[in-house]
Amino acid sequence: MNNAGLDENAQPVTRRMNLARNTTRDANELTGIARGVLADGALNQTEAEFLLKWFDERPESLAVWPFNVIFQRLSDALEDGQLDAEEERDLIELLLDFTGGGSTDGAVASRASTLPLNSPEPEIEFEGAHFCLTGAFATGSRKECEREIADRGGMPKPSVTKKTSYLVIGNVGSTDWANTTYGRKIEKAVMLRDDGGQIAIVSERHWAEALG
Repeated sequence: MNNAGLDENAQPVTRRMNLARNTTRDANELTGIARGVLADGALNQTEAEFLLKWFDERPESLAVWPFNVIFQRLSDALEDGQLDAEEERDLIELLLDFTGGGSTDGAVASRASTLPLNSPEPEIEFEGAHFCLTGAFATGSRKECEREIADRGGMPKPSVTKKTSYLVIGNVGSTDWANTTYGRKIEKAVMLRDDGGQIAIVSERHWAEALG
Protein backbone atom coordinates (compact mmCIF):
# COMPACT_ATOMS: atom_id res chain seq x y z
CA MET A 1 0.00 0.00 0.00
CA ASN A 2 1.35 3.43 -0.92
CA ASN A 3 1.53 5.71 2.13
CA ALA A 4 2.72 8.75 0.20
CA GLY A 5 0.85 11.86 1.19
CA LEU A 6 -0.13 10.52 4.64
CA ASP A 7 0.98 11.91 8.00
CA GLU A 8 2.02 9.93 11.10
CA ASN A 9 -1.67 9.38 11.92
CA ALA A 10 -2.40 8.02 8.44
CA GLN A 11 -4.35 11.18 7.57
CA PRO A 12 -3.90 12.95 4.22
CA VAL A 13 -1.26 15.64 4.64
CA THR A 14 -3.14 18.10 2.43
CA ARG A 15 -6.31 17.73 4.52
CA ARG A 16 -4.34 18.15 7.77
CA MET A 17 -2.63 21.30 6.48
CA ASN A 18 -5.93 22.73 5.26
CA LEU A 19 -7.53 22.06 8.66
CA ALA A 20 -4.65 23.84 10.42
CA ARG A 21 -4.98 26.86 8.10
CA ASN A 22 -8.75 26.94 8.54
CA THR A 23 -8.43 26.73 12.33
CA THR A 24 -6.05 29.71 12.39
CA ARG A 25 -8.38 31.65 10.11
CA ASP A 26 -11.38 30.79 12.28
CA ALA A 27 -9.52 31.77 15.46
CA ASN A 28 -8.75 35.19 14.04
CA GLU A 29 -12.31 35.62 12.78
CA LEU A 30 -13.87 34.57 16.08
CA THR A 31 -11.53 36.88 17.99
CA GLY A 32 -12.73 39.82 15.90
CA ILE A 33 -16.39 38.87 16.26
CA ALA A 34 -16.08 38.38 20.03
CA ARG A 35 -14.40 41.75 20.49
CA GLY A 36 -17.12 43.37 18.47
CA VAL A 37 -20.05 41.92 20.39
CA LEU A 38 -18.35 42.60 23.73
CA ALA A 39 -17.44 46.19 22.91
CA ASP A 40 -20.36 47.44 25.00
CA GLY A 41 -19.51 45.11 27.90
CA ALA A 42 -22.60 42.98 27.35
CA LEU A 43 -23.73 39.87 25.45
CA ASN A 44 -27.40 39.79 24.51
CA GLN A 45 -29.59 36.94 23.28
CA THR A 46 -29.26 37.84 19.60
CA GLU A 47 -25.45 38.04 19.81
CA ALA A 48 -25.20 34.70 21.59
CA GLU A 49 -27.42 33.05 18.97
CA PHE A 50 -25.28 34.59 16.21
CA LEU A 51 -22.13 33.10 17.76
CA LEU A 52 -23.79 29.68 18.04
CA LYS A 53 -24.79 29.85 14.36
CA TRP A 54 -21.20 30.83 13.47
CA PHE A 55 -19.97 27.61 15.09
CA ASP A 56 -22.71 25.52 13.45
CA GLU A 57 -21.42 26.66 10.06
CA ARG A 58 -17.86 25.47 10.87
CA PRO A 59 -18.21 21.83 12.00
CA GLU A 60 -14.54 21.00 11.43
CA SER A 61 -13.47 23.60 13.99
CA LEU A 62 -15.63 21.91 16.61
CA ALA A 63 -13.07 19.10 16.80
CA VAL A 64 -10.41 21.59 17.96
CA TRP A 65 -9.89 22.98 21.49
CA PRO A 66 -11.05 25.51 22.64
CA PHE A 67 -13.68 25.89 19.88
CA ASN A 68 -15.45 22.73 21.03
CA VAL A 69 -15.62 23.99 24.61
CA ILE A 70 -16.90 27.46 23.69
CA PHE A 71 -19.53 25.89 21.42
CA GLN A 72 -20.68 23.57 24.20
CA ARG A 73 -20.95 26.41 26.71
CA LEU A 74 -22.99 28.47 24.23
CA SER A 75 -25.22 25.48 23.48
CA ASP A 76 -25.83 24.85 27.18
CA ALA A 77 -26.63 28.50 27.86
CA LEU A 78 -29.16 28.68 25.01
CA GLU A 79 -30.65 25.21 25.46
CA ASP A 80 -33.77 26.61 27.14
CA GLY A 81 -34.06 29.43 24.61
CA GLN A 82 -33.26 32.13 27.14
CA LEU A 83 -29.89 33.67 28.08
CA ASP A 84 -30.08 34.66 31.74
CA ALA A 85 -27.80 37.08 33.60
CA GLU A 86 -25.58 34.38 35.11
CA GLU A 87 -25.10 32.66 31.75
CA GLU A 88 -24.30 36.03 30.17
CA ARG A 89 -21.59 36.75 32.78
CA ASP A 90 -20.11 33.28 32.32
CA LEU A 91 -19.95 33.62 28.53
CA ILE A 92 -18.53 37.16 28.71
CA GLU A 93 -15.71 35.93 30.97
CA LEU A 94 -15.02 33.01 28.63
CA LEU A 95 -14.95 35.14 25.48
CA LEU A 96 -12.83 37.86 27.09
CA ASP A 97 -10.29 35.25 28.11
CA PHE A 98 -10.34 33.75 24.60
CA THR A 99 -9.62 37.16 23.06
CA GLY A 100 -6.89 37.97 25.57
CA GLY A 101 -8.95 40.57 27.39
CA GLY A 102 -8.98 42.94 24.43
CA SER A 103 -5.44 42.44 23.12
CA THR A 104 -5.11 43.42 19.45
CA ASP A 105 -2.17 41.25 18.46
CA GLY A 106 -2.64 37.98 16.58
CA ALA A 107 -4.72 34.89 17.22
CA VAL A 108 -5.35 33.25 20.54
CA ALA A 109 -2.91 30.44 19.80
CA SER A 110 0.06 32.82 19.85
CA ARG A 111 -0.46 33.74 23.50
CA ALA A 112 1.06 30.55 24.89
CA SER A 113 4.60 31.44 23.80
CA THR A 114 5.36 33.76 26.74
CA LEU A 115 4.09 31.39 29.43
CA PRO A 116 6.64 29.38 31.45
CA LEU A 117 5.01 26.02 30.72
CA ASN A 118 6.96 22.82 31.37
CA SER A 119 8.58 21.43 28.25
CA PRO A 120 8.22 18.63 27.49
CA GLU A 121 4.71 18.50 28.91
CA PRO A 122 4.61 16.13 31.89
CA GLU A 123 2.27 13.20 32.32
CA ILE A 124 -0.49 14.29 34.67
CA GLU A 125 -1.35 11.94 37.51
CA PHE A 126 -4.33 12.91 39.65
CA GLU A 127 -4.31 10.49 42.59
CA GLY A 128 -2.94 12.26 45.67
CA ALA A 129 -1.58 15.22 43.66
CA HIS A 130 -2.11 18.87 44.68
CA PHE A 131 -3.53 21.11 41.93
CA CYS A 132 -3.76 24.90 41.85
CA LEU A 133 -5.76 26.66 39.12
CA THR A 134 -5.23 30.19 37.84
CA GLY A 135 -7.02 32.26 35.22
CA ALA A 136 -10.38 31.64 33.56
CA PHE A 137 -11.07 28.15 32.23
CA ALA A 138 -12.83 27.28 28.97
CA THR A 139 -13.50 23.78 30.34
CA GLY A 140 -15.93 25.07 32.95
CA SER A 141 -16.28 27.18 36.06
CA ARG A 142 -13.61 27.04 38.77
CA LYS A 143 -15.83 24.82 40.92
CA GLU A 144 -16.50 22.47 38.02
CA CYS A 145 -12.79 22.14 37.23
CA GLU A 146 -11.95 21.52 40.88
CA ARG A 147 -14.65 18.84 41.00
CA GLU A 148 -13.07 17.10 37.98
CA ILE A 149 -9.79 16.98 39.91
CA ALA A 150 -11.37 15.71 43.12
CA ASP A 151 -13.34 13.03 41.26
CA ARG A 152 -10.02 11.60 40.05
CA GLY A 153 -8.37 11.55 43.45
CA GLY A 154 -6.56 14.87 43.18
CA MET A 155 -6.66 17.72 45.68
CA PRO A 156 -7.53 21.23 44.42
CA LYS A 157 -5.85 23.97 46.46
CA PRO A 158 -6.36 27.76 46.40
CA SER A 159 -2.69 28.74 46.36
CA VAL A 160 0.74 27.58 45.23
CA THR A 161 2.87 25.93 47.93
CA LYS A 162 5.83 23.56 48.12
CA LYS A 163 3.33 20.69 48.05
CA THR A 164 1.77 21.80 44.75
CA SER A 165 2.18 19.20 42.01
CA TYR A 166 0.62 21.13 39.13
CA LEU A 167 -0.26 24.75 38.44
CA VAL A 168 -2.83 24.77 35.62
CA ILE A 169 -3.17 28.01 33.62
CA GLY A 170 -6.66 28.51 32.26
CA ASN A 171 -7.34 28.87 28.55
CA VAL A 172 -3.72 29.30 27.43
CA GLY A 173 -3.18 32.43 29.53
CA SER A 174 -2.14 35.95 28.71
CA THR A 175 0.89 37.51 27.09
CA ASP A 176 1.22 39.93 30.03
CA TRP A 177 0.81 37.22 32.69
CA ALA A 178 3.36 38.85 35.02
CA ASN A 179 1.20 41.96 35.30
CA THR A 180 -2.20 40.28 35.71
CA THR A 181 -4.07 39.66 38.93
CA TYR A 182 -3.38 35.95 38.66
CA GLY A 183 0.28 36.29 37.58
CA ARG A 184 1.54 36.04 41.17
CA LYS A 185 0.70 32.34 41.31
CA ILE A 186 2.69 31.75 38.13
CA GLU A 187 5.67 33.71 39.45
CA LYS A 188 5.68 31.71 42.69
CA ALA A 189 5.41 28.44 40.78
CA VAL A 190 8.35 29.42 38.56
CA MET A 191 10.41 30.28 41.65
CA LEU A 192 9.62 26.93 43.28
CA ARG A 193 10.36 25.04 40.07
CA ASP A 194 13.67 26.86 39.60
CA ASP A 195 14.59 25.92 43.17
CA GLY A 196 14.14 22.25 42.35
CA GLY A 197 10.54 21.86 43.50
CA GLN A 198 8.23 19.15 42.17
CA ILE A 199 5.74 21.60 40.68
CA ALA A 200 4.88 21.51 36.97
CA ILE A 201 3.27 24.41 35.13
CA VAL A 202 0.81 23.22 32.48
CA SER A 203 -1.81 24.67 30.15
CA GLU A 204 -5.52 24.02 30.42
CA ARG A 205 -5.34 22.21 27.08
CA HIS A 206 -2.85 19.66 28.41
CA TRP A 207 -4.76 19.26 31.69
CA ALA A 208 -8.07 18.85 29.86
CA GLU A 209 -6.61 16.11 27.66
CA ALA A 210 -5.56 14.24 30.79
CA LEU A 211 -9.17 14.23 31.98
CA GLY A 212 -9.87 11.75 29.21
